[in-house]
Amino acid sequence: MRFIYFVGTAGSGKSTLVQAYKEWLDYNGVDSVIVNLDPGADALPYAADIDIREWIILDEVMQEYSLGPNGAQVVASDLMAMNVNKLTDALQDLKTKFVLIDTPGQLELFAFRESSLRIVEALGKDKSMVVYTSDPMLYRTSNGFVSGKMLSTLVQFRLGLPTIDVLTKTDLLEDEERDKLLEWFEDADSLYGDLLDRDTDPQTVIGMELFKTLEDIGTFGSMRAVSAKEGFGMEEIYAAAQMTFFGGEDPDIS
Repeated sequence: MRFIYFVGTAGSGKSTLVQAYKEWLDYNGVDSVIVNLDPGADALPYAADIDIREWIILDEVMQEYSLGPNGAQVVASDLMAMNVNKLTDALQDLKTKFVLIDTPGQLELFAFRESSLRIVEALGKDKSMVVYTSDPMLYRTSNGFVSGKMLSTLVQFRLGLPTIDVLTKTDLLEDEERDKLLEWFEDADSLYGDLLDRDTDPQTVIGMELFKTLEDIGTFGSMRAVSAKEGFGMEEIYAAAQMTFFGGEDPDIS
């Protein structure tokens, strides 16, 4: 059993990608289950096999602790860690190859709280990876790209897990725009050149310093373009998971 955490900013398409990837795995005969870790989700596009809302209900947290929605989300994220035994017990009853974990919509609630590290450790860091969902609407300018890439790098540093970047919602992009974003991910010199073209923008001064930091620590590399709507790029995620967990082999394990 291997765990794939789908992590990204709100609106980046985590839940719809989980659904699309699950459907692709089913179609290709690969067994998987879905875990929803977002206690504040109003509706989900899939039927979760394990749903944190069975144990933690956001409205009840708000009432019990006299909190608003944002404060309740913080408390709920900590309560998830306190209920991690319920999660691990439920998973013990399942025999599957992959567990697809849909994380909370607010990135910081999962990536930057100690409770999430407890969950990852309880499930097994050596059996886990992250699919970081990058919203192309946030990456369209060179400065926006650098800030988004910095955030994904911080998430990888914080969680300490193998991470692949996927560019979501590519069906909304023109081919030229999609190719430009992918080029920025794979060719740091191309991104730096576009930053130089904007060097009269005061914000770019910061962007260039962030770029140098990212380049120094070697975060640039391959990016997978995906579209949950069109089912595009699912095989890329699968190939990355196979390489991460099994060195590219496709063993029949549970």
